[in-house]
Amino acid sequence: MIQAKVQTTPAPGTAPVVAGGTRSAPSASAVYEGLKAQRNELNGQLEGLQSTRRDITSQLEDMAAGSSDRAPLEARLKDIDARTSAVDQMIAGNAAQIAQAAAIPGAVVERPREIIQGPPEEAYVLGGIFMFIVFLPLSIALARRIWRRSAAVVTSFPRELADRLSRMEQAVEATAVEVERIGEGQRFLTRLFTEGEGARVIGAGAAQPLERKQVKSPERLP
Repeated sequence: MIQAKVQTTPAPGTAPVVAGGTRSAPSASAVYEGLKAQRNELNGQLEGLQSTRRDITSQLEDMAAGSSDRAPLEARLKDIDARTSAVDQMIAGNAAQIAQAAAIPGAVVERPREIIQGPPEEAYVLGGIFMFIVFLPLSIALARRIWRRSAAVVTSFPRELADRLSRMEQAVEATAVEVERIGEGQRFLTRLFTEGEGARVIGAGAAQPLERKQVKSPERLP
């Protein structure tokens, strides 16, 4: 007897039967993830169809009413609408299958929470705020203290050096007074010889003895 091989379409969520052997049924979580992947693919196809429909509609709006190119675009637009309707139906069926698969225990597997190694991010934020609030005033106060100390060192002058500079200033002032007195004396003598009898004797042309007169010394300036 010849056994007839009947090929049947497997129901959603079940493994296909292969002639000559059996395949182990996939787990509930695998079926659930497969249906989710199918949903994502159908959504991508639907977005592509909608984008194509928008392009065709835009071309029809820009085209004249009696143009010969409108007929192919309108036919294509009808085809796009039919495919969009079919994809919508497939998405609806996929949604029902996902709901059925999610009801099976063990289908929905929660992802393990990520274990953060080290301190949390809040610790770094709080640490930065703490350093800004605490260390910034301390650094400013330390800088002001160093600046005041350096200013005090500069302003504090040795007493011996100050006394020496004072004596030098007094000596310079005394020298200036003496030089001024000498200059006054020279100017007085020059004026006396220029305006006195010495000028008349020189202008006479004869050598006559000059009477000696006592020349008053210039008054000492205070």
